[in-house]
Amino acid sequence: MAAETMMQEGAPSTPTPAPPRPSLWRRFSQSELGWSFLHNPSAMAGALLLLLLVVSAFLAPVIAPQNPYDLSQVFVDKAELPPVWMADGEWPFLLGTDPQGRDILSVILYGSRISLLIGAASVLLAMVIGVSIGLAAGFLGGVVDNLLMRLADTVLSIPTLLVAILVSAVVRGALPQGLRDSFTPAILVGAIALTSWVQYARTVRASTMVERRKEYVLAARIIGVSPLRIMRRHILPNAMTPVLVAATLNLGLAILAEATLSFLSVGMPATQPSLGTLIRIGNQYLFSGSWWVVVFPALQLGLIVLSVNLLGDWLRDALNPKLR
Repeated sequence: MAAETMMQEGAPSTPTPAPPRPSLWRRFSQSELGWSFLHNPSAMAGALLLLLLVVSAFLAPVIAPQNPYDLSQVFVDKAELPPVWMADGEWPFLLGTDPQGRDILSVILYGSRISLLIGAASVLLAMVIGVSIGLAAGFLGGVVDNLLMRLADTVLSIPTLLVAILVSAVVRGALPQGLRDSFTPAILVGAIALTSWVQYARTVRASTMVERRKEYVLAARIIGVSPLRIMRRHILPNAMTPVLVAATLNLGLAILAEATLSFLSVGMPATQPSLGTLIRIGNQYLFSGSWWVVVFPALQLGLIVLSVNLLGDWLRDALNPKLR
């Protein structure tokens, strides 16, 4: 009996299996940010609405009744049909058709995809430009800081829309006629980004000027870490919170800027319509009785901007240390 007890005591114990790692959603819901989101009805409504709009826009080739870019699916004899619930409406044109015979729901879904892509790409490019300039200005200081901040002041002194129109018109005029429509999305992204990077630069510059005086940055300098690595690995992560908030809020402004440029005929062409282009085309028929041509694209644009702003307002409050 004693021998069996000694053998049991000397036998190696079976290791306890590690508990499974919580899922990403569970970790988010248990975090402070997740708790704030789940207890904010406006944020949840904005997120659900934005998710619905984004998914429907990117699934347009699957769910849209018609491909508005395929001329074989466009019928001129179906032009300006009212929505299906009105007297002269026809199925499957749920929201009616435009003067070219294109299904309004289809062009809205395809146009939303263009507007969302241009808005997101312009915000990303503006963030890259602004963060880079803000890091350099705040970390290097001196002459570099003065030059970069005077450049930012110059950009702010010119109306944003005027700069975007000027950049778009100049670049489009320099391209051959056959390449203008193909490069229009890239032109719009660059034009919007060049007018919206200043806010990111100033935000990152202020955070960098605070962080560069802290002990961990001084210690990194003493051991010979390069300035570029210090900015990228140490300062930038601590300055990204206000940048993400600004990017979320500016997404709605970027989408509106693209819609404005397209409405003024310096944006997306009629063959590849964004929401702004659809509103411009529909505005010509507003008083002729075909109100659906402009009302539904304008409503879609408003819903997209509203959902983004609801999320941005929640994120700004949730990450504000003074409100915790």
